[in-house]
Amino acid sequence: MKHFPIFLAVEGRRIVLSGGGDAAMAKLRLLMKTEAHLTVIAEDVAEDIRKWEAQGKLRVINRRVAPGDALCAALFYAANEDDAEDARVAAIAHAEGALVNIVDNLADSQFITPAIVDRDPVTIAIGTEGAAPVLARAIKADLEERLPASLGILARIGKTFRHAVDVLPMGKKRRDFWQAFYFGAGPKAIAEKGEAGVLPALESLLDAAATTAHSAGHVDLVGAGPGDPELLTLKARNAIDKADVVIHDRLVTPEILELARREAIIIDAGKEGFGKAMAQADIDALIVQHALDGHHVVRLKAGDPTVFGRLDEEIAAIEAHDIAYSIIPGITAASAAVANIGQSLTKRGRNSAVRLITGHDTRGYADHDWRALAQKGEVAAIYMGKKSARFIQGRLLMHGADPATPVTIIENVSRANQRIIATTLAEMEPTMTQANLTGPAITFYGLAPRDAAAQATNIREFA
Repeated sequence: MKHFPIFLAVEGRRIVLSGGGDAAMAKLRLLMKTEAHLTVIAEDVAEDIRKWEAQGKLRVINRRVAPGDALCAALFYAANEDDAEDARVAAIAHAEGALVNIVDNLADSQFITPAIVDRDPVTIAIGTEGAAPVLARAIKADLEERLPASLGILARIGKTFRHAVDVLPMGKKRRDFWQAFYFGAGPKAIAEKGEAGVLPALESLLDAAATTAHSAGHVDLVGAGPGDPELLTLKARNAIDKADVVIHDRLVTPEILELARREAIIIDAGKEGFGKAMAQADIDALIVQHALDGHHVVRLKAGDPTVFGRLDEEIAAIEAHDIAYSIIPGITAASAAVANIGQSLTKRGRNSAVRLITGHDTRGYADHDWRALAQKGEVAAIYMGKKSARFIQGRLLMHGADPATPVTIIENVSRANQRIIATTLAEMEPTMTQANLTGPAITFYGLAPRDAAAQATNIREFA
């Protein structure tokens, strides 16, 4: 992001524009929506600008910009449609402390003017950093059609009522109140009684909300998928968007956390194999306490919460306090990873079943039927297997597995820095060590990348 979007306070402040032609008029049509004091400085100005001056919308000074003209100006626009003159006046404005925009000159501008959807006081700014103005206009047109004209009236009246709503607790209850107003009671009041009916509708809605007994919140146990935000389900994305509290594990990517509301509480409850970790009991307590406080809690787990996610322990804690919950599945790492190597987890004539194994620790490995897994054609997806690779390799070889059996390691599945390493069971370790894996990895026993399947079993890395 090269331009940080902000909304600048310009009420009662100066905005100066140099130029009087088409480029100047295009900017002025937008600037006249503000409550700033507008000054246009140019030797010649278009007839429309004269009319706007007569209507008291701006002031015109008929000469070229001179030193002192940009003093105390919040913004300065150079719109002379002449590169040399724009550079001259921009230098004056820079020296006098104004933020400068040179029309159609992105490189030399300190700020850019976005496409705007105006439902005052609701304002939506759309920017493409100058790369695709046609796209910005298309988005603007789409939003203009979607947003009702009454939205501004509702927002204006709602703003005056915000302090009254402080009687409701922060979080879900307050958000539900505003949801009911903006998308239910408010539009209905305008349709039936006009603007005069909005405030009584607000008061009635608040009385009803304030007298409703406090209730526990809700917990969504959500699968965040392997890391790519585009692999989130719609249901998962909606849950994250509505959450008051997001309790996430270590492998959930920043891009997915970025989808949460800015005012949401974000809690890192990450666990690291053989390393630091938040105790599961503490995670359970966090989920329960925030839900009892009336919050909509999202427990966000990488992959699918039903696969090696300690889901049952968290459900037991939630049910012990009679809290409502739902499970929203995600794409597990094995599914995303196998798709990325062009294979399938099962194949007619090869294997009719696939094993999902966690390599998080070696306890309980005696329960695995290693002899059956060592048979030709068997497939296993090994989660969190970096540190136990030598143990798994030894068990399989001990039970007769072919040392040439393909093994594929996929690091950072679905992410921009994904890495695919093709090797064999005989070389599974030391390949893991030599690869210097720093991200989460899943290992496929019995599968090679499709474009390596017909080649020799040398270790290969794929971009």
